[in-house]
Amino acid sequence: MGKEKLVVEVVAARNLMPKDGQGSSSPYVEVEFEHQRRRTRPKHKNLNPVWNEHLLFDVSDPDDLPYRAIDVGVYNDRGAEGRGVGGRNFLGKVRIPASGVPAPGEEAVPQLFPLERRSLFSHIRGEVSLKIYRTAIDSERALTKADGGGGNKQQHAVAPPTTKQIPSAVVTPPPPGKQTLLPARLQDPAPTDVKSVVLAAPEEAYPMPASFGCGRGGRTQDFTLKETRPLLGGDGADRDKASSTYDLVEHMQYLYVRVVRARDLQTGGCEAHAEVKLGNYRGVTRSSTAAGAPLWHWDQVFAFSKDSIHSSVVEVLVRDGGGPTTKDDFIGRLSFDLGELPRRVPPDSTLAPQWYRMEGKAGERAKGELMVSVWFGTQADEAFAEAWHSRAAGVHGDGLGSIKSKVYVAPKLWYLRVSVVEAQDLVVPCAVPGRFPEIFAKGQVGRQVVRTRFAALLPNRAPSNPTWNEDLMFVMAEPFDDLVLVSVEDRVSPGRDEVLGRVAVPLSAIERRLDDKPVASRWIALDRGQGSSRFGSRVHLRLSLDGGYHVLDEAAAHSSDLRSTARQLWIPRVGILELGILGASGLALSKASGTADAFCVAKYGPKWVRTRTVVDSVCPQWNEQYTWEVFDPCTTITIGVFDNGRLGCGTPRVDACIGKVRIRLSTLETDRVYTHAHPLLVLHLSGARKAGELHLAVRFSCADAASMLHAYARPLLPKMHYVDPLLVGQVERLRFQAVETVAARLCRAEPPLGREVVEYMLDHGSHLWSMRRSKANFFRLVSLLSGLVAVGRSIELLRSWRRPVHSVIFIIAYLLFILLPELILPTSFLTMAVIGLWRYRLRPRHPPHMDTRLSYADAAFVDELDEEFDTFPTSRGPEVVRMRYDRLRSVGGRVQTVVGDMATQGERVQALLSWRDPRATFLFLMFCLMAAVLFYAVPMKVLAGAWGLYVLRPPSFKNRLPSPLMSFFRRLPTKADSLL
Repeated sequence: MGKEKLVVEVVAARNLMPKDGQGSSSPYVEVEFEHQRRRTRPKHKNLNPVWNEHLLFDVSDPDDLPYRAIDVGVYNDRGAEGRGVGGRNFLGKVRIPASGVPAPGEEAVPQLFPLERRSLFSHIRGEVSLKIYRTAIDSERALTKADGGGGNKQQHAVAPPTTKQIPSAVVTPPPPGKQTLLPARLQDPAPTDVKSVVLAAPEEAYPMPASFGCGRGGRTQDFTLKETRPLLGGDGADRDKASSTYDLVEHMQYLYVRVVRARDLQTGGCEAHAEVKLGNYRGVTRSSTAAGAPLWHWDQVFAFSKDSIHSSVVEVLVRDGGGPTTKDDFIGRLSFDLGELPRRVPPDSTLAPQWYRMEGKAGERAKGELMVSVWFGTQADEAFAEAWHSRAAGVHGDGLGSIKSKVYVAPKLWYLRVSVVEAQDLVVPCAVPGRFPEIFAKGQVGRQVVRTRFAALLPNRAPSNPTWNEDLMFVMAEPFDDLVLVSVEDRVSPGRDEVLGRVAVPLSAIERRLDDKPVASRWIALDRGQGSSRFGSRVHLRLSLDGGYHVLDEAAAHSSDLRSTARQLWIPRVGILELGILGASGLALSKASGTADAFCVAKYGPKWVRTRTVVDSVCPQWNEQYTWEVFDPCTTITIGVFDNGRLGCGTPRVDACIGKVRIRLSTLETDRVYTHAHPLLVLHLSGARKAGELHLAVRFSCADAASMLHAYARPLLPKMHYVDPLLVGQVERLRFQAVETVAARLCRAEPPLGREVVEYMLDHGSHLWSMRRSKANFFRLVSLLSGLVAVGRSIELLRSWRRPVHSVIFIIAYLLFILLPELILPTSFLTMAVIGLWRYRLRPRHPPHMDTRLSYADAAFVDELDEEFDTFPTSRGPEVVRMRYDRLRSVGGRVQTVVGDMATQGERVQALLSWRDPRATFLFLMFCLMAAVLFYAVPMKVLAGAWGLYVLRPPSFKNRLPSPLMSFFRRLPTKADSLL
């Protein structure tokens, strides 16, 4: 047996759903862990069962527990009902991450878990109490200890995943003298023998937290947003000087050494290089060759962090040649006492470099001079971004370029509209008997290819003169150096198209438009590529670059920029966004070395920023500050954390995505600094995991409050999106092309911003199907409608007269509004205003963050997550695909039923006047005539008051049967009878 066991003590359950048709159930609990299944004995006819049974499981690798889960299901044993019927009914489930299970020797307490539904329409209720812990002894000793030495032992064989026979565990009797009553939340309200039920536990009552682990608000994984209080803006004199430009980060002290040039060196060749030494750190410049005059030029900066300074002297050495360092290549050196160096804080001017005479090895005067400057500064220094850093001393070669901080500007994107109107005088090949030409137009720009539908067949028009009147949309990036190719083709056979002619137009020659006024169209001759022809085939096109749209490259739910492409249509800015990227803690490891080379990327509008890479640290400190102009407050900034995979030699690897954070600007108070530790949440096959915390300081400042408030009344998108809207399918396809264009352009920058980084920041795969995301959206809708449901329940409570005082007050208020209807709207708006003012004191004080419960990430099944991570098209086997297809058919069947029911109700309304049922229509017409006379003769206030009193009548005057009007409506015919 293994050295470590997982023990699941099934204590009890309460308030279970009756499933045996007689108002009760015979429940048992089944637990699965690492393909091992155990189950308790069923409790006959008991909705509040008590088991006190121990289920033991082998733990293959304790280090893998953070990636494992314990699946607990409660079922009704139909075979225990005594009717000779086998099988079981589902009563609820719980999925518990194993990361929070106490280790051997730690204290474990029973915990209460609410039962969850298996599908959207499952009827589940109740709770189950479990005690889960690990033990370092075998199963026999564990049971003996749990039994208090009672000797009640049973072997628990491992059941394979395909085995249907699951062994039952025995009920473990409690040890004498250690009997404890169940907590009050688990006690049966009915007079049963619960008080005689005991648990194998200490005498004090157990506390009952909601759950443990990372899935349901556990103790080991904290997914909450934490407020921090870092020392921003430095201290002392530094804080006074830099507070206006660099006040959202902690100041980090650095020693800067700028090696500019050397002259009159006594070298054996033409090459020389400089070396900066500070204790055990050594930085080397590139090799320089003297050209013409004896002058060697480097102009490189070296930065040593203050915590890495373990010496009182910094040395600058000049050596001969560009090869490996030897003891004979020494030319001269300089040394500086760190205690006498100046301190520079922006906005002070840059420290001017000076010429210094070098010394020899013994301190004698050497030939040659070196121009350097040495000073103490912070990360706010202009030289910080391009400097060589002591923490990256182990990075060499091409990796040095990928560790520096950079600011990128995404290319300006335009929509290219190619309107294909018609073609004339096409040379169509001899048609095959019985085949009519299927002619279409195809546009291509780079790798983007879009085609029209087949040409419309107009009367009295030859097939050689097809008509389309269709727009082909593309995404273009400045500068416009490509060609747009338009070809007219004939679908000769499936998979074979024959080109009837093509035309190429330079993008630089296409007219740009800023509004919905159409540009002039033109006829362009088609080139068949076969030399001259007697036929002058041509195509009618209208080409334009539309700058009045905003080219979407992000998901519309969290877009960072909503301006049009053309700068002439931009509005003045409404504020400034300042972001201080302080650092991170507890980052997830993606390398075998046990460390991370982390950097941050922030994206807002067309401006992307990338921090420097902190090498070999899971708690990096960046302390870099960036600024953006804000043109719309209802936008979102995205900050992602990545592990640099391009530091090694050889073929570059991709950057690993650690996590990201989104902050919506409209949720921030103006001129307030938010300092928080944001959880970095990622999805894995085992569920949601916390990959660390990102420490940020954010400030959204506004110079003109009137402009800020006016922005809420403007349309969300530019005018062209409303006067000439794009189709939904076009928008999604164009967004995909926009992401591809931005990724391709940023990949060519130096250092490159990898395609995987760009796609992760822009949510490239958010449009793909996800069962987890679908459930999350469904429950968002349920939560939205829960307010209306609560109002309906309150009205039903008033109608039931369970609280007569409340019902009488409601009737009086109702009659008051009937008599004075002019009070309805003022009272409604005043009530909402009072509620809003009352909630002001309870307003959120922190920006929103990723929510695992809202995302349904803590309750998703492993197969659902595997489906979400699957490629498109799928790479899974046929059995898995078949299972997922059947599941999707099941969900689609329920949606189909709901849609059918909605259509049925609408068709019944149409049937009132359709005479499909002549008797029903006759009755409805008679009712309408009598209602017309009644509403004409009786005032509306009297009718409304009488109707309200009738609805709110006491229960003794009510009938449980449906009303005649409802019965009449349900008997109306629908088109469901005509469906196949």
